[in-house]
Amino acid sequence: MIAVAAPSVASLVQSVDWVAIAPPTIAAVVALAVLVADLFLDERRKPLLGWVSVAGLAAAGLSLLPLIGDARSTFCLDAAQKTCSYTADRFTLVIQFLVLAGALLTALLSISTLKDAKRADKPLPEGEFWFLLLSSAVGAALLPASRDLATLVVALEVASLPAFALVGLKGDDRRSSDAALKFFLSSVTATAVTLLGVSFVYATTGTLHLTKVATGLTHVDGQFHTLAQAGVALTLVGFAFKTAAVPFHFWVPDTYVGAPLPIAAYLSVIGKAVGFTGLILVTVIAFPSYADVWGPALAALAALTMTVGNVAALRQQATRAYSAVRLLAWSSVGQAGYLLVPIASAAYTDDPQKSIGSTLAYALMYAAVNLGAFAVAALVARTRPLNRLSDYRGLYAARPLAALVLGFFLLCLAGLPPGIIGLFAKVTVFSAAVEAGLGWLAVVMAVNVVIALFYYLQWTAALFRAPEGEPAAYRTSLPLTAAIAVTAAVGVALSGAPQLILHFVDSGLFS
Repeated sequence: MIAVAAPSVASLVQSVDWVAIAPPTIAAVVALAVLVADLFLDERRKPLLGWVSVAGLAAAGLSLLPLIGDARSTFCLDAAQKTCSYTADRFTLVIQFLVLAGALLTALLSISTLKDAKRADKPLPEGEFWFLLLSSAVGAALLPASRDLATLVVALEVASLPAFALVGLKGDDRRSSDAALKFFLSSVTATAVTLLGVSFVYATTGTLHLTKVATGLTHVDGQFHTLAQAGVALTLVGFAFKTAAVPFHFWVPDTYVGAPLPIAAYLSVIGKAVGFTGLILVTVIAFPSYADVWGPALAALAALTMTVGNVAALRQQATRAYSAVRLLAWSSVGQAGYLLVPIASAAYTDDPQKSIGSTLAYALMYAAVNLGAFAVAALVARTRPLNRLSDYRGLYAARPLAALVLGFFLLCLAGLPPGIIGLFAKVTVFSAAVEAGLGWLAVVMAVNVVIALFYYLQWTAALFRAPEGEPAAYRTSLPLTAAIAVTAAVGVALSGAPQLILHFVDSGLFS
């Protein structure tokens, strides 16, 4: 009889690198603490929950500092072969910084919004609001570190499900309920398609870990080749939906208008970060051998997305209710097209990480200036709740600093001086397309940049025109002023030293 040694208890226990998982863990703990504290605080003290959430997001952001340097992995089957479910490398840290900083700025905007809603006798449930915002941020921070398809899908849903509730939190507003329902149904459909794609990939490779999937797809039996191609294509759908890529964009305008303005800002930046992060991980790490499938598809999506987004933004009427928010919504669709260009280019180059670096550089610029533009829109909405483009006429006469800052943000998005960082980011994306041999896509991008100039400059010019009647008295607040000041400082600093962001175009993002 042969004796078989039982595995030791120690070998069955999974070691956890708590430093590596600290950013999403801290945010999750604070979310639970806020939810429990909400049960014991009276209405007068519930505004404290907002400041606790801000402090928690700041602490989660600071926990990234010990991770700078060597990559760290945990929840591993085989660390030597990089078969891990969670990896905190350079790519992860950049996205987690973007997510946590964006969520922090959203929290600052939300403090004023919740206060105004209470003053208007239409209060929002504060405990639930902060819990949902923090929970969504947890999923968004977990996703860039995910290195298997199961964790990726779970992180995607953790980021998405609270967002549905946040959009529909204004229960007495029909626009909010309709927007939440449209957002929910379309997102659930996209997730179902993605899960079908994941099941196809698993059926052909027998694994969910991204590095093993990449190896398995290079040895697919001929009779399963079509199944593998379908799995690759379907897996991309859910992430394409999150990026608001055309034709998965139809939820964007109504959702942005129906949601509380800070949540629209959150979706425009963090929601996109979730989608692009997922696309990057599955294409570059898991599906490099199927670049001939996803490369042309993403290039076509990029061209279609930027064109539809910019043309729709161009058609917004200045006097229509919520036209400013709709313009920012369609602008975000157009910007998504630019962000897709380097990811598509990665399929045609020998150094895909350099192309991905271009996406990261552009995403960091876009996050700062777009959140800043929404912050100024929140300032205007406190006095002009319909938030029409015509409401911004003469803003300089009433709030000169706010007008100058918004004008600067719009010029950054357009890629014009003094918004130097916007210009450099666009040149970086343009160069990625040219170096990949996608000259036609570079031409489409150049045409769209010209189209976008019109509506960005038109809005900028309105800020400095003489107001019709007496200038409005815009009300500000400390958190709102802080959000505008921080985004303006970041935009100016990056325009003065664009190399702070542009060094992400270098390789070495993934461990």
